This record gives sequence, C-alpha cells and structure tokens, in this order.
Amino acid sequence: MSKISVGIVGISGYTGLELFKILAKHPKFEIQYIANSSGEESIETIHPSLLKVSNLKIYKANPRDIANKIQLLFLALPHQESMLFCKELLELDSQIKIIDLSADYRLSKENYELNYCQHLDEKNLQHAVYGLVEYQREKIKQARLIANPGCYPTASLLGLLPFLPHIQSSIFIDAKSGVSGAGKKLSSNTHYPFINENIFAYNPLAHRHQIEIAEKCQLIGSKEVKINFIPHLTPLTQGMLVSIFATLKETLDPLELLFDFYKNEPFIRIRTQSVDVLNVRGTNFCDIYAKCSGNDLFINTSIDNLMRGASSQAVVNANLMFGFEETLGIPMIG
Repeated sequence: MSKISVGIVGISGYTGLELFKILAKHPKFEIQYIANSSGEESIETIHPSLLKVSNLKIYKANPRDIANKIQLLFLALPHQESMLFCKELLELDSQIKIIDLSADYRLSKENYELNYCQHLDEKNLQHAVYGLVEYQREKIKQARLIANPGCYPTASLLGLLPFLPHIQSSIFIDAKSGVSGAGKKLSSNTHYPFINENIFAYNPLAHRHQIEIAEKCQLIGSKEVKINFIPHLTPLTQGMLVSIFATLKETLDPLELLFDFYKNEPFIRIRTQSVDVLNVRGTNFCDIYAKCSGNDLFINTSIDNLMRGASSQAVVNANLMFGFEETLGIPMIG
C-alpha cells in the first residue's frame, strides 16, 4: 500500500521541526512538500540537525503548489496567515485534509475576534473540529479540517475533563511553560540574559488561551464555572507544568475518578504523586495527578509543549483522520 503524501507549511519553526522528525519515521505518511514564507533556505540551514537527513527542497508557501498533489497538510503558520492559506487551499482542492496548528479554527467567531483579529474564513470555521482526542475522538475521525489545540489548553483541559461535572465556582490555573512555547522570534522576555535563572507571570487573567479553555469547558457542559488563567515563562527549553485549583460540589476520590475516566487512553498516565516535565519530554504523554483536602481540589498535569502541546498531537489527529491506530508512529519514550 502506497503511503499518504504529506506537506508541512511552516517548516522553519520549532513545531515544524518536530513534525518533520515524527513524520520522517512514520510508517504510513511520507513528506513530499515542505515550505516557509521565503522558500530560499535549505533544510539544513534552518535546522542543522537535518543535514544528511533530508534533501527536500523548501518551497515558498503557495496553495496552488499543493492543490491536488498531496493528501494531508500540516499548517504551522501564525494566526491569520493560516486561515488565508487554508481558505484558498480548500477552495482549490476538495479532497485534501488539513491540520492547523494556529489558533485560527479553535474558537467561535465571536471569541476569536475578541481575542485575535477579524476572522476571514467563517465557512470553514463552522466545520473545523477541535483536535483534543480524548474530548472528541469520533468527530476527529470524520473531519477534514482539524484545529489542533494550544499547549496551555491541552494540559489544562486534560486535567479538568474528568472533574468538570463536580466543580463549583471558579477554577484557577497556574501554568508554566518552556521558552520554546514563545516560538523562534526573539523578544525582550525570551532574551537569554532575562529568562535565564528567572520566572515570571505574563498576561495574567488576560492570556488568549484563557478563552480557549473557558469555551471548551462551557461546550462540555460546565457553564457555571469561571476560568482564571495565569501563565508563567520559565528557563526551560521544552516542557509544561500546570497546577489547577478548584472547589468540588461533593467529596470524592480524585485518583479513582482519574483512573476510571482515562482507563482506555493510551497517552494519559495517572500518577500517584505530583508530576514533572522531565518524564514527558519528547513524548505525546500527558501525566496527571490529583489530590483533595476536603472539597478543595488540586490537579497537576505535565506535557511537552512542542509535542503533546503541538506536533505529536497533530500527528495523532492525522492517524485518526486516515483510519490508523492513533499510537502509530507517535513517540512514547523521550
């Protein structure tokens, strides 16, 4: 059986590299097209680790170059750029499947425009499926366009999903990310002399991912809870640690609930003590721990922000879209 032809647009970034590394070893997918905004650099110039690994040409991203030539496209472009590319490509090619790693298809039009910019592809937004596998696996299998979740929402929602029916009032999320989550572009906050041996909160209670977490919680059916989200940047390259605090409606055994809720999930590991980032780095796993003091609940989750928070999660979605086992070709050991 011939392999599924795959393209990556946005190869220059950290998530583009992780996508390439996973797909290059995947038994069912074959990379046939890679592109960035310029198309002028070689793969080993952008990613020196790929010297003598690949001789694929980097194209200047253009939907017309892709239409009717590949079967699956991963879009790793900034928001707004992604929707414009996706809109044109879907008009040109009626068969291609797309997994978008930007924020362009994750939110309702109203919430997107309140937090990002004007949405220019309302038609496809209506059909996009939010690609958190444990949340809506069956819809992902039938989807043509996947909105790959953000890293902070992934780690937060996976911790919250089992507990949402039991939580009352406000939820407080303290999340800490490695610097790779900010992307390759240098800023004063990611400059080495500033971030080294430093940690700080940024956009507290106003980060764009707060509305993504809140919207999905409401769709699941927990309309009465309020999400309070505080992200922190840490002097790590990769990794994400999330601590969630909430009040329960009734007393329960949190670990028993977690083990039961996630008993059939291949990429969820329930821990019996607090989690760390080292044991998930380089994998698609999400490690979860929870503990109660009376009705006060503490949930602790960890993921690799570039893997489970972006690239490996995207490939799991691709596996489901094409009818493969979701674990196929996905890193299990960091």
